[in-house]
Amino acid sequence: MPTRVTLKQVAAQAGVSYQTVSKVINRQAQVSKETEERIWRVVQQLGYRPSHLARSLRSQRSRTIGYSWPPSPLDQYNPILDQFLQSLVAAAEEDGYYILIFPYQSRDGDPLHEYRELIDTGRVDGFILSAVEYDDRRIRLLIERNFPFVAFGRSNLELDFPYIDVDGGQGIRAVTEHLLEQGHRRIAALAWPETSRVGNNRLEGYLTAMRNAGIPPRPEWIARGEGRYAFGREATLRWLDAPENERITAIVAVNDAMAIGAMHAIQERGLRVGPDISVTGFDDAPMAQYLSPPLTTLRQPVWEIGQRLVKMLLDRLNGKRPAPYRELIAPRLIVRPSSLGWRPND
Repeated sequence: MPTRVTLKQVAAQAGVSYQTVSKVINRQAQVSKETEERIWRVVQQLGYRPSHLARSLRSQRSRTIGYSWPPSPLDQYNPILDQFLQSLVAAAEEDGYYILIFPYQSRDGDPLHEYRELIDTGRVDGFILSAVEYDDRRIRLLIERNFPFVAFGRSNLELDFPYIDVDGGQGIRAVTEHLLEQGHRRIAALAWPETSRVGNNRLEGYLTAMRNAGIPPRPEWIARGEGRYAFGREATLRWLDAPENERITAIVAVNDAMAIGAMHAIQERGLRVGPDISVTGFDDAPMAQYLSPPLTTLRQPVWEIGQRLVKMLLDRLNGKRPAPYRELIAPRLIVRPSSLGWRPND
């Protein structure tokens, strides 16, 4: 077995004290740029690797961040989650942290079992939450235990915690206004169930835009269900059964999967997506730009949010109040042919 390179060996070759090397590696030292570069150069040359166990014992930290999410169905790929996870891992690595990923699901009837176990055993220093809902039990537990966490998403107003969230309502309002500006008046919405906090926020943007345009949304124009391709397709086929003079002319979907289902339903009926019935989505999944026609959608800055959430949590772990403490970010409207080409009375 090769001999392990020690901190003192790095210090001797770099011409500094081992305390200075330790502080530089842990990003706690204030030394000249030249000295810092020399230390890192020696670290690379010698192949020094700090002992994670020794570091944890000294600092009383695991240098691990917990992250969980509700598992998706096996047949449903989630490219937004994949991008978010990569962002968390990259940001954590920059500060010498690891991300411990585990599913948020019921175990023996207790979906919080893993959270309690990770807290009680000291396996993680804090948590990053996503898929946050109303009365989220994870948030109430972590506040009660006074355990550090940040979240990608909001919850009840009375729950005080740091978060970053995408203002889905503002985004859906913008995309609905985009359709209204082209003359659409019979606009339908593919939405998530009423229990979905994110879904309700996004749907409110559609309702607001329609009311502001003087068009009371009809109940039959709103379909709520699981945010999957199959639901989007089935709901759209039902809408297309209406007489042509009463049929919807545009569809706003709260995610791309349902929007793609809607597009295929329209094409199955021999209609054109865009010129006959416009369709929009939400997420800007990678395949959206390669559809036929390419899908108008809303892009979330997922990579940037992941990076900032890690920084927020590290601020909390270092006794600082994250600034900003709460942040809402507007998604970006990406206009493509799926929502273009329609004209009144075509």
